[in-house]
Amino acid sequence: MNIINKYPAKLFTIRNIRSTLYLTRVCGLAVLIGCTLANKAIAQSPVDYVNPFIGASTQDGMEEKPLFPGKTSPGATTPYGLVQVSPNTIDGGDNAPGYSYQHTSIEGFSFANMSGVGWYGDLGNFLVMPTTGIMRTLGGRIDHPDEGWRSSYSKTSEQASAGYYSVMLDKYHVKAEATATPHCGMLRFTFPANDSSRIQIDLARRIGGTSVMQYVKVVDDHTIEGWMKCTPEGGGWGNGRGKGNYTMYFYAQISKPLKNFGIWSADIPDGWTRKWDEVISDLYIEQVKNATIYKGLKEKEGKHLGFYSEFATKASERVLLRSGISLVSMHGAKENLDAEIRDWDFDKVHQQARNLWNRQLSKIEISGGTKDEKTVFYTALYHTLLDPHSVEDVDGNYTGGDNQIHLAKGFTKRSIFSGWDVFRSQMPLQTIINPALVNDLINSLVTLADETGNDYLERWEFLNAYSSCMLGNPALPVIADAYAKGIRSYDINKTYQYAVNSCEKFGNGERGYSPEPHSISATMEYAYDEWCLSKLSGYNCNKENEAKYLARSEDYKNVWDPCVGWFRPRMQDGSWAPWPTAGRLQMEYGTIESNPYQQGWFVPQDIPGMVKLMGGRAKVIADLNDLFEKTPDNMVWNNYYNHSNKPVHHIAFLFNRLSAPWFTQKWSRQICTRAYHNTVFGLVGNEDVGQMSAWYVLAASGIHPVCPGDTRYEITSPVFSMISYRLDPDYAKGKTFRIIARNNTDQNVYIQSAKLNGKPYAHCYIDYKDITNGGTLELAASPMSSGE
Repeated sequence: MNIINKYPAKLFTIRNIRSTLYLTRVCGLAVLIGCTLANKAIAQSPVDYVNPFIGASTQDGMEEKPLFPGKTSPGATTPYGLVQVSPNTIDGGDNAPGYSYQHTSIEGFSFANMSGVGWYGDLGNFLVMPTTGIMRTLGGRIDHPDEGWRSSYSKTSEQASAGYYSVMLDKYHVKAEATATPHCGMLRFTFPANDSSRIQIDLARRIGGTSVMQYVKVVDDHTIEGWMKCTPEGGGWGNGRGKGNYTMYFYAQISKPLKNFGIWSADIPDGWTRKWDEVISDLYIEQVKNATIYKGLKEKEGKHLGFYSEFATKASERVLLRSGISLVSMHGAKENLDAEIRDWDFDKVHQQARNLWNRQLSKIEISGGTKDEKTVFYTALYHTLLDPHSVEDVDGNYTGGDNQIHLAKGFTKRSIFSGWDVFRSQMPLQTIINPALVNDLINSLVTLADETGNDYLERWEFLNAYSSCMLGNPALPVIADAYAKGIRSYDINKTYQYAVNSCEKFGNGERGYSPEPHSISATMEYAYDEWCLSKLSGYNCNKENEAKYLARSEDYKNVWDPCVGWFRPRMQDGSWAPWPTAGRLQMEYGTIESNPYQQGWFVPQDIPGMVKLMGGRAKVIADLNDLFEKTPDNMVWNNYYNHSNKPVHHIAFLFNRLSAPWFTQKWSRQICTRAYHNTVFGLVGNEDVGQMSAWYVLAASGIHPVCPGDTRYEITSPVFSMISYRLDPDYAKGKTFRIIARNNTDQNVYIQSAKLNGKPYAHCYIDYKDITNGGTLELAASPMSSGE
C-alpha cells in the first residue's frame, strides 16, 4: 500500500478551502509534512496554498460590470508544462482559457490551453468527454446545452489544486478527474452502471475556431494516434489575425479495450469560412450534429473528426485515458507518454505533479501574513510558473519556425511570450528564481528569428507565430536586463544584431516619434526600448550605436506638448491630434489600453528628464498621489491608477526615485491589499502570462524594478514578515536572500530603517548583485512614515 495516497491532497473550492494532513515524498524519503501542534494547527507546504480558481473567469455571461477578469485556467498542469488538462465551458469570443467560473456546464477536457490572455485565445485541442446513453457528435453551445453532449455540473463538486482538477458531470453521473505531467495528460472517469458508457474525443476542437484537418488511427486494442492541424483559416489566436499555425500530435490510450469504437466525420463543404463566428453559427452546428458515424473504422483523415469508444460499466467503475502530446510528431507523442506515464496509477501521477509544483514554489518561502495572503502569494507564484512553457519533446526535438524538426542544444525551447506584458515584472522575477528560463526564452526568440528568416525579435510569440500583438520591442528589455545581470548563455552577437534589426524595423526612427494610432504609447515604449539597445551596444563595445540609441531614448520628449502640459499624440504630418474634452483621461487617445495620464509616466529610462518636463519634483509627487487617491477602492478598470492593465505597473515605485519612498511603501501595500484577493475575481485584470501575478510576488516580497535593463530593484513595504528567495547556484554566489520586516502589520507599512547583512543600509533600493550574493535585508516597520 502506498501510504502517500492514503492522505488526499488538499483541494480548493471557492466556497470551502479545506486543509488536510498528508505525506509527501522528497528525494525518495517519506517525510511527514503536516504535523499537529499543541494548538492543532496544521503546517502546510507551498503547494497547499495554491488556489487555481483565483482569476478563473472571463466574465462571459455576467451582467455588465466594471470588471476586467483574470482569465486564468483552473486545469491540471505542471511547471512550464506543454500539457494543461483543463475543463472547457465555452469556445471563442474573449474567452481565451476556454473556461469561466460562472458557467454551469462543461463541454469536455482539453489537453492544451492558454491562461490569462484575451484576443480570442487558441489551443483547447484534443477535447475528451465521458458520456452515457444516446451518442451525439457535437459538444453543444453554452446557450444551447441540450444540442450536444455538454453536461451541467454542480459548483460544489468542482475542486482544483496544483496538478489536479475534478468535477461531477450531473448529466451522466460521471466523476471526472484530471492530472498531468510535462508532456502528457491523464483523466480518470468514475462511471455509473450503464450499458452505453463511452469516451468521446473531439479532434476538431480549438478555442476561438477549429482545427482545419485531423487524422486518427487505431493502433491496437487500447491505443489511438493522430494529429490536429490548426491554421489562421481556422481562427484561433486573434481569430486568425495572430497567425497561429501549428499541428498537435497525440498518442492516447484507454484503459478499457477498444471493442465498440468508431469515428465520426462532419461534411464541411469546400469554401466555408471556418473562423470563430462561423463555427458557432446555426448552419455549421447543424452540419456537425449530422456528422456520419463510421462504426469500427480504424483510420481516417478529414475536416471535422471525432473518435469514440463505447463500453459497459459497473457502478463506480473507473475508466482512464492517458495521452502523450507533441508539437513535433506522433512518434514524439508516443515517446513522451512512454517516458512520463508508464502505468495506470492516476494517484502516482498526481503526486508527482504535486512534487514538481512544491519544488518550484519552495523557491520562495514566506512567514507572517494571513492564510488568505499566503494563498494569494503562492497562487500568484504558481501563475508565474506556467509560461513560457516548453514546446520540445522529451528527446529535445521541436518544430522550428521553418516547420522543420530541430534539436534544442543547451537550452529548452519555449513558447508563449507576451512581451509587452512580461518584461515589466515577470521576467525580472524569473532572473532571480529561474535565470535559466530567461536564457531559454532568449534562445527561443533568437532561434525563431533564425529559422523564419525574419531576423528580428517578435513582440508576442505564439507557437512560432509572429503575431505582432501589441506594440514596442519588448524582447529588448528582457535581453538587456538579462545581460546586465550576467545571464548570457546565448549567441550574444546574433542576439545583438536581431535587437538592432528590431529597433530599425519598428521604432521612432529618424522622425523621432511614432504617429497615430497609439502615438503616445508607441513613442514612449520605443524610446525605452532604444535605451535598452543603447545599453546592449555599450556591453558590446559599439560606442557609435550606444550614442545613437541613447539619443533616440529621449524621443519621448517629442510627444510632450507644453501647451497642454502633458503628452499628446502626433499625426502623420507631425501636427498635434485635437485635444479631447476629457483631456489626458481620454481612453485610447494616442494610447493602447490606457489613457495619456496612465501611459505618460512610462519614462523609466530618464526619470529626471520626465520630472523636468512635468514641472519638478514637488509637482510630480502631488500629481502621482492624486492619481492614486482618485483610484476606486476595488481598483478595477478606471481612468486613474489602472492596475488592471500593465502600463502603470511601475508607477507606485516612482516615489523611490523622487526621494519620497514612504509613498511607494504606502501605495504598493494598498495595491497588494485592494487588487489581489483569494476569490474568483481576485485579479483586477488579465493575468497576461504571469505579469499580473509577478507584480504581486515581487511587491509583496518588498522589491520591484522600475526600469528593467537597470539592475536596481526598489525597496518597498513587504506584506510578510519574512521572505526567503532560494538562489540558483549556477547563477548566484549566495544560497538564499532573505527579507525580514520587523514589527510588520497592516498598520505598520512604513520602513523606518534598514540593515543589509547586519550593517545600516541607507538606500531605498537594492542591486541585483546584492540579492544574488545572498544575505539578509532587515527592515524596521512603523505606522509613521519617515516623511512625517
